[in-house]
Parts: sequence; C-alpha cells; structure tokens
Amino acid sequence: MHSSITVYYLIKLKQKIMKKFFLALLPFIMLNVFQNSVLAQNKIAASSDSYFTMENYYKLKWGHAEEFINLWKKNHYPLLKKIKENGDIISVRAEKPLLHSGEDTRWDFKVTIVWKNAELGVGKEDPTLRYKKQLYPDTAKLDKDEQYRFSLLIAHWDVIIENVTVD
Repeated sequence: MHSSITVYYLIKLKQKIMKKFFLALLPFIMLNVFQNSVLAQNKIAASSDSYFTMENYYKLKWGHAEEFINLWKKNHYPLLKKIKENGDIISVRAEKPLLHSGEDTRWDFKVTIVWKNAELGVGKEDPTLRYKKQLYPDTAKLDKDEQYRFSLLIAHWDVIIENVTVD
C-alpha cells in the first residue's frame, strides 16, 4: 500500500514538472511559429514583382476524376482564360497522372497557374469575381454546379512553388 501511494505521488510530481517545462517553452514555440509565418509572408511580398506559381492538387472520389475535370473545364477554366487575357495570369497548365501512386499520396488532377505576381495569386481579392457575371449570367446555376464539383473532392491542397537555381 505504501509503495502504490509513493508511485502515485511520483507520477503527479512528474506531471507537474512536465507542465511547468511545457509552459516555460511555450513562448519560444509561439515565437518560432510567428517568425516562420512572418518570413513566409515577407518572401511572398518580396516576390510581388516577379512571377508567382501555385500548384492546385485535387484528390477525388474513385471514378469521378473525368467528371470533375469536365466540370472544371466548363465552369472554372473559362474564368482563368479571361484573367489570362487580361494579363494577370501568365500560364495555366492542367495535368493528371498516367498511373496512380499509393492512396496516401494519390492525386487525380493538378492545375499549375503562373500569376503575374504574388498579390494576384494569393491576394485579398478573388480575381475570378469580375468575370463571373460576364461569363455566367445564371450565377445560381454556376454556384450549384461548382458545389457539385467540390462534392466530388476527397481532398484539395495548394502548393506555392519557388524556383531553385541549380547552376
């Protein structure tokens, strides 16, 4: 009985020490996260005068890749083409894998957009908004179609690309 009480108090003591240790480290952890965020934002802001590349990956429900791609071509690509005609997008490239990898790394559709600058690619304003009414007078139908297209998704992620000089 005496030893079980001792073990209990040792566990409680260890928990208190770990809590104090974590609380002591918390400001340093938060500072590191904040600094990394600021560095990333500064890097994006610094590149506002140069091209900005974003890769958009889509992982879809099995058997729905072609349907998703066709809806993307019908509803979203025309908006990107308008932005490109305006000069804010340099290029748009859409790709799909010839063979699939494992389920954990699988993606079914990728769109790479090279923007004129970072502000256009990840700025506060959605550049497609100015063309939606022009291209799709029935915005309710467009919204419904886009909602369906996104219902086919399992996952979606964006990757900001930075060129690496090798020579």
